[in-house]
Amino acid sequence: MGHRLSKIYTRTGDKGMTGLAGGTRVDKDCARIEVIGVMDELNSHIGVILALDLPEAVRDCLTKVQHDLFDLGGMISMPESKHSIEENYITRLEKTLDSFNGDLPYLKEFILPGGGPAAAHCHVARTVCRRAERCLFTLKREEDVDENVLAYVNRLSDLLFVIARILARHESGSEVLWQPRLNR
Repeated sequence: MGHRLSKIYTRTGDKGMTGLAGGTRVDKDCARIEVIGVMDELNSHIGVILALDLPEAVRDCLTKVQHDLFDLGGMISMPESKHSIEENYITRLEKTLDSFNGDLPYLKEFILPGGGPAAAHCHVARTVCRRAERCLFTLKREEDVDENVLAYVNRLSDLLFVIARILARHESGSEVLWQPRLNR
């Protein structure tokens, strides 16, 4: 890989522009950069979860997701590239989702975010993932966005919800169910 970042600051962004992977300069607040930033934020939240006590299957899954998110960010930073996220990324998420969800009780009520530190962080990651999905659809109004990227991020938010449920049980033994106003 070489020395890609020999100097961390470049001063080239001081006027509100930033560079994409192919060298194109864009505004720092354009839709593409917003997507890249939210993906980075999501990956950082997953890193926080990985710093906590987790079941090994969850740790393995989230580590793969972190690598996937770097792949996604790279693809998004190269709009001229025809690289796409492969369908097997989505299939892997779906199989993991089905496997993890199969051991959980059926939901009859909404769940309040929380349940322990890892579960709470996973709920935050889920909401950031949903924001990333919204940002991708904003970008899609302006430019082509690969359908597999949209599908992956959608599945990932579902997976993070299920993982939060697993982590709540792992940490505190249960989830906090929402109680409608009339039942509190």
